Amino acid sequence: MFQNRVLIIATKHQKESVIAPILEKELGVTCFVDETFDTDVLGTFTGEIERELDPISTAREKCLQAMKINNCDLGIASEGSFGPHPSMFFVNADDEFLIFIDTLNKIEVIERELSTSTNFNGKQIQSQKELLEFANQIDFPKHGLILRKSKDENTAIHKGIIDIETLERTFEYLYSKYNSVYAETDMRAMYNPTRMNVIEKATQKLVQKIKSACPQCQMPGFGITDAKKGLECSLCGSPTNSTLSYLYTCQHCKFTKEEIYPNNKTTEDPMYCDYCNP
Repeated sequence: MFQNRVLIIATKHQKESVIAPILEKELGVTCFVDETFDTDVLGTFTGEIERELDPISTAREKCLQAMKINNCDLGIASEGSFGPHPSMFFVNADDEFLIFIDTLNKIEVIERELSTSTNFNGKQIQSQKELLEFANQIDFPKHGLILRKSKDENTAIHKGIIDIETLERTFEYLYSKYNSVYAETDMRAMYNPTRMNVIEKATQKLVQKIKSACPQCQMPGFGITDAKKGLECSLCGSPTNSTLSYLYTCQHCKFTKEEIYPNNKTTEDPMYCDYCNP
């Protein structure tokens, strides 16, 4: 279905370096990037342009716009969000969504990679010593830094700093002018290898989902759409919050399939039972 077709990767942040090799090897497509397509119009991490849509809708819009401009019927885009992990509130997370769209065959496949592997961070800085300590913390210069007047200040933002001379010079300039400097990790993919690794993992998951065909109509993208809790406790038999089954749904023919005991466990340890271990 995808062999020898041309696919556009909607990015201006060099994500094609990890996405293209996987798609070309696994799907047989030829990938390209439109260097003139500005994905920042849909939102920037630093806040000059607010992201108005949710991450999936943003990725979809990004992908469709790039496909339309380039008259291409196959495309992929990603969108990342950074902040507290949804269940581990004191840990930062990188939440990456990838969307694959085939308008020729009316296919849309979405995958997510939620990872605690991130150096997302920011700090108000008062001295060169503090600056260098923070830079070391986020693995500078392998990862880029951003300096600005304050956390919520969207003017005079200096991005993509990847050498110590520029870092110190920019700090001195901002501090002398505003007596205040806010340093943060540059989360754009080309300046953040840690994030790029998460995007690569998301792409691998996406490809496996694309290659998963519906048992009924054989269309690609047959993936998990829901999870049922209720795995029984091995001691008392009460349902726990652990996963009992996964539900798979085809977006084309709506065929559904339930996979019982997806983690190869028929019962749960009593330590995870609300009755045995309240």
